[in-house]
Amino acid sequence: MSQYPHLRLRRTRATAWSRALHRETVLTPADLIWPVFVTEGKDNVEDIPSLPGVSRGSVDVIAKRAKEAVSLGIPCLALFPNTPAHLRDDTGTEAHNPDNLMCRAIRAIKDACGDDIGLLTDVALDPYTSHGQDGLLDEAGYVENDATVDALVGQALNQASAGADIVAPSDMMDGRIAAIREALEETGHANVQLMAYAAKYASAFYGPFRDAVGSRGLLKGDKKTYQMDPANSDEALREVELDLAEGADSVMVKPGLPYLDIIRRVRDNFEVPVFAYQVSGEYAMIEAAVAAGAGEREALVLETLTSFKRAGTSGVLTYHAPLAAKLLG
Repeated sequence: MSQYPHLRLRRTRATAWSRALHRETVLTPADLIWPVFVTEGKDNVEDIPSLPGVSRGSVDVIAKRAKEAVSLGIPCLALFPNTPAHLRDDTGTEAHNPDNLMCRAIRAIKDACGDDIGLLTDVALDPYTSHGQDGLLDEAGYVENDATVDALVGQALNQASAGADIVAPSDMMDGRIAAIREALEETGHANVQLMAYAAKYASAFYGPFRDAVGSRGLLKGDKKTYQMDPANSDEALREVELDLAEGADSVMVKPGLPYLDIIRRVRDNFEVPVFAYQVSGEYAMIEAAVAAGAGEREALVLETLTSFKRAGTSGVLTYHAPLAAKLLG
């Protein structure tokens, strides 16, 4: 009689077809949201040195990228503007301009693609402020919560009027989801979705993003008075619970890989759509590993993105979206 057990778990791993048949988590292009950076000009592409392989694009270029996303089966773009320095001020006035970069990009993409692709827009003041903070400052340099919420409501309505499908407040002010939801309902934008950056941590992984939107050199101090402490987990559940009660349609955990435990806890506790942002620092680490010969890009990208789905996400914001979509094609 054999000394081995009758059940051998390796049996189902022996062939590719069997591994595919028994696979528990499936990643598809429909799970991806592609973040893109909009800049001024025409036919203008600007490389971002700290994000190798990622570039800003003028409005016409971003419209072409939207068409590319549609052809790849990517269902949604996330838009972030690189506002010119002369249009930034202490209160982020440009965020309310109906002809700002974000709004022009929204209209151009909708003209090019219609409803073939969704548009997620960032609601926060840091791309528009001269000080790089996500809100309005008092005399001591502290970000004022309620005054900032009022500004965010106006920004969200501006984007919704331009044609945004999902407004995504990334600022972490208390009470902003309820205020924005109420304003959307009252102004005829009841079908505009709200994706709350519910658990956004004060992370060291955001540096390249700040380069991309032009705020790194402007930022004085840090954002620890409003973004979450990376040591906290229970607090994330409180944040998510509040945002859902205030009217969020979905929630986001940011960053991604260092916070897979948070994603799983949120999904298990609330059973709602949870998204993750594989942030700029995570992307840059993969690219650095590839450049150093420490790993293969395609395998690293698919493994990390699959880990988000396995942890419980409905989708992932990733700069690798076009590559992943082609690999999954």
